[in-house]
Amino acid sequence: MESDFILQKGMMLIAMPTLLDPNFRQTVVLLCEHGPEGAMGLVVNRPTTVPLSTVVPSVVKLARSEDPVYVGGPVQTNAMMILYEGEPIGNSHPVMSDLHLTGDLEDLEKLDRGLGRDLRIKFYLGYAGWSAGQLEMEIRAGGWKLVPGDPGVVFQEDPVRVWPKLIQSLGEPWTVYRDMPPDPRLN
Repeated sequence: MESDFILQKGMMLIAMPTLLDPNFRQTVVLLCEHGPEGAMGLVVNRPTTVPLSTVVPSVVKLARSEDPVYVGGPVQTNAMMILYEGEPIGNSHPVMSDLHLTGDLEDLEKLDRGLGRDLRIKFYLGYAGWSAGQLEMEIRAGGWKLVPGDPGVVFQEDPVRVWPKLIQSLGEPWTVYRDMPPDPRLN
């Protein structure tokens, strides 16, 4: 079944059960950039138990310092990415409607002063990246399903339930995969 959606930033990729790469097994990726040079996105459902203050000690005074850091993907795992809902600020750029991405910690301080705990925000180390044509090839091979982006999914309170929920939303043939373990050898 071919998707009627256009591959562009703001879309989400659902890893299909056949995608066994441990970096992307049972993940949902929000595309933050897509163009002729390739694509870049963030895995939205891989939280760590590490708080932001451990990764960036200078943010201890911020309201969000104990929020968990997420694994954004296998590329540049030492690079901090900040995804938030709200108005553009500083060096941020839009991903979709009111969703913005920045890697500038000064932007984080501005956001914290303005919105504090009410701000919907996530912190990522690393990102997912594809060279020109690579993601298109992976989609054609059946590794990913493309769906419209949804901030509600990005900021889901229980990120571990994001993949099963989206897999089930694809319809009856996919429902059986909803409860499959992350490691296929355990199935």
